[in-house]
Amino acid sequence: MNTPHTEPSSQPGSDRSFRYYDFLMAGMVAVLLCSNLIGPAKVCNVVLPLIGAASFGAGNLFFPISYIFGDVMTEVYGYARARRAIWAGFGAMLFATVMTQFILRVPASGTEQFNAQLQPALELVFGGTWRIAAASMLAYWVGDFVNSFVMARMKLATGGRWLWSRAWGSTICGQAVDSAIFYPFAFGSVWTHQTLIAVMLFNFSFKVGVEVVFTPLTYLIVGWLKRREGVDTFDRGTRFTPFSLNDEGERRAYQASDFRN
Repeated sequence: MNTPHTEPSSQPGSDRSFRYYDFLMAGMVAVLLCSNLIGPAKVCNVVLPLIGAASFGAGNLFFPISYIFGDVMTEVYGYARARRAIWAGFGAMLFATVMTQFILRVPASGTEQFNAQLQPALELVFGGTWRIAAASMLAYWVGDFVNSFVMARMKLATGGRWLWSRAWGSTICGQAVDSAIFYPFAFGSVWTHQTLIAVMLFNFSFKVGVEVVFTPLTYLIVGWLKRREGVDTFDRGTRFTPFSLNDEGERRAYQASDFRN
């Protein structure tokens, strides 16, 4: 299942434009917004063998897909361009949170007969506390940057081989940080320690499991994109700081010649 690989050439590629990068970034942002706005409104319950009943937010069914987007972008386009997508997702989540709170607090018209039923429903579904919203955004920001950083560094360490190892390894690190930040920050003084640990472990295991299950699809998408874009980026010379939006000139992108069109 290894992606075809040759030794990368030293041709710089950071000044190139790509056909599919914008679509991947838009998809990542869409998954983040939907999983954070729609998913948390519903709590699911399943009964698992040897474990018993387990509850989790419905958003967890789809949130791991954002990590797959992050893996693909880092693998194909490099850390610097993945960093731009992470900031785009953070900005979208921040705007959605501010917009939601603003709309909930705008006085409703007394002449609209449905407002009496609509306002409580909106508050129930979208009226999460600022503590939960802040925890979600912080956990996403840190977790995604850890995921992208580990992905890029492992690619250098493995010479571009064993994509599965860095896809799994980066997700384990990123999701571990995400869970360690979000749940204690959001529910530390609300849930018991036993409940907090149980929920963290279950959701972490579930999210990593999604990454593992989708590994064959990740291989197909990564291979297709590398061939179509003609690029296989190795982050030699990259400044691994999250506090930048520059993807031109600060890094040397290396292309594998067998992915050239």
